[in-house]
Amino acid sequence: MKQRKIWNITPLLIVLAALSLVLLIVTAFWNWRVFAAGLVVTIAVFLYVGIRFWLLKSDVHRYLGRISSRLNQQDRTALESTPIPVAIVGENGEVVWYNELFRQQVLQEKEAYGKTIDNVFESFSVDQLTKRQCSQVACMGRSFSVFAGKLPIRDHLSYVLYCFEDTQLRQIAKDYEESRPVVLSLYIDNGDEIMQNLRDSERAQLSSQVETLLEDWVAQTAGIFRKCGTDRFLAVLEYRHLQSMIDAKFDILDRVRTVQTSKGDSVTLSVGVGTANSFYDAEYRSRQALDMALGRGGDQAAIKTVNGFDFYGGLSKSVEKQTRVRSRVVASALRDMILNSDNVLLMGHRYSDLDCLGAAVALTAACRHLGKPAYTVYDPHTTLAKELVARYTDQIDSVFITEEDALPLMTHKTLLIITDTHSQSMLDAPEIYRQASSVVIIDHHRKMVEHIDDAVIFYHEPYSSSASEMVAELVQYMAGVSLAKLEAEALLAGIMLDTRSFVMKAGVRTFEAAAYLRKCGADTVEVKRLFSENISLYQRKAEIISTAQWYSNTAIAHGTEGGPEMRIAASQAADELLCVKGVDASFAMFPDNGGYNISARSYGDFNVQLVMEALGGGGHQTMAGAFLKMDNFAAAENALKSAIDAHRAELLRSRSAQK
Repeated sequence: MKQRKIWNITPLLIVLAALSLVLLIVTAFWNWRVFAAGLVVTIAVFLYVGIRFWLLKSDVHRYLGRISSRLNQQDRTALESTPIPVAIVGENGEVVWYNELFRQQVLQEKEAYGKTIDNVFESFSVDQLTKRQCSQVACMGRSFSVFAGKLPIRDHLSYVLYCFEDTQLRQIAKDYEESRPVVLSLYIDNGDEIMQNLRDSERAQLSSQVETLLEDWVAQTAGIFRKCGTDRFLAVLEYRHLQSMIDAKFDILDRVRTVQTSKGDSVTLSVGVGTANSFYDAEYRSRQALDMALGRGGDQAAIKTVNGFDFYGGLSKSVEKQTRVRSRVVASALRDMILNSDNVLLMGHRYSDLDCLGAAVALTAACRHLGKPAYTVYDPHTTLAKELVARYTDQIDSVFITEEDALPLMTHKTLLIITDTHSQSMLDAPEIYRQASSVVIIDHHRKMVEHIDDAVIFYHEPYSSSASEMVAELVQYMAGVSLAKLEAEALLAGIMLDTRSFVMKAGVRTFEAAAYLRKCGADTVEVKRLFSENISLYQRKAEIISTAQWYSNTAIAHGTEGGPEMRIAASQAADELLCVKGVDASFAMFPDNGGYNISARSYGDFNVQLVMEALGGGGHQTMAGAFLKMDNFAAAENALKSAIDAHRAELLRSRSAQK
């Protein structure tokens, strides 16, 4: 039988009847005789159509009855006596038979002969009969579990449906799911920094404003809110209220940011959200989420999920920490680990640059000052700091070694120090990491979800300008360690690279680190020579810049070739494009390994890290990158533009929320 039913013309008949009445009324004002004749004809026609329609409907029911008669008496008796609702549908999905329980419990005393199964059950189709044995469906506001089985009847294939109502069970399951505990760990990121020079009365006023905002926010959920410390708070609520927070994109971040000091400094908040079946697990996950939010620079919310983390916010710049207590603690612990190891290996990220190699060679020298064999592992084919490597090759033997040479040196007491990255997928020598028993991370990039989680020391400061700055601070607190001129220049070059010659992310501690390196003998002219480039690289950079196009206050440029040299040219081209008036961010793309690499730069107001994260990459607020697995430039460019548009929309939403 076709799925299009005969009596589906009923709505059409009603419409035609209404139109006929309207026409009759119109003719009544024009000519009474025509009106009378038309009325008689209309009544006669509709009587005839009604009778024919009733007869046709009876014929269809008799036809369906003949179909159902294909069941033998034994089958009919068995199905009719089944203590659950049962229905039989044809191969096209039409209902051909059902027992009394199906009519009473499922159809609510209505008839459904000849209707298709998708007209009986919501979100149910004929295809599901052949693909699934059990389906969750709805009918008249109630929920059913429907089990389908094939039922060959003579030469025709039919399906028998067994229906179990589980409306109450599903409601209980929904209530249980929505009542699961959610724990929020809240932390004022920059409380110490913005309040240290304020009067007591102003501190109390700011704290009161923030606490009032948080209390009102949690009160909307009927949750519990408690202050756990000067800058720490804890909230407990039910899962049913979490979705409204997500829909609002944790607008509490924007509201807290409106609280400012007399100098115009804004308060920022970080939120870690944990969900679980128990309060203990939920609180533990909320602390993990808060650590992740703080590791990414703060001013954002992180939700710990089964698949990792979801992030909201993160639009403002990180606030530089003034205290060096942690640097002293890490320096002491690192010195002890070096002294207790057989040897030390250091490495950075793939396509190593002046920052990761500068930090690594400085720590290599520090380890040797402490009497331990130490080497910096790098890939000579992909490194972007060839000038630095050449200087060490000319003056000192065996500072740089390859992964193949480093593997035989490893013992169970080898210490591995990783600089300028905390992601296993970005390591320059991943096999060394897999074999190392003790790992130390020193990095300044905003924390990524797939971070290395088994490090003995995870020294991570997202507000630092560079890994070289962090190492420059560490060596000052390591007794028995001093830096030679070459190591000081290597560190200063790393700082200058990531700050673009002290323009971006250069805080007070950045200049203090640079001053220390200058005291160690770093020559700024020699450091500048580390950035020298050949004519071919310069031409490639110029070629990329020449392709730049304006898009939504950003500049997008691209190269036509790949290779390590193009990687340097693209990053430098992105830096240069920021000098164009009106450009908030710049993006340089080039083909590489069957896809497109993107180097992104900004001055900070436009967070390129969030744009690159949307494309599967990461980095810093002002310097980030991503790799798109696309063999078509147009597709890669469109993906980039979509990510830019999404971030631009989020920026506008956040700014409007603060007004």
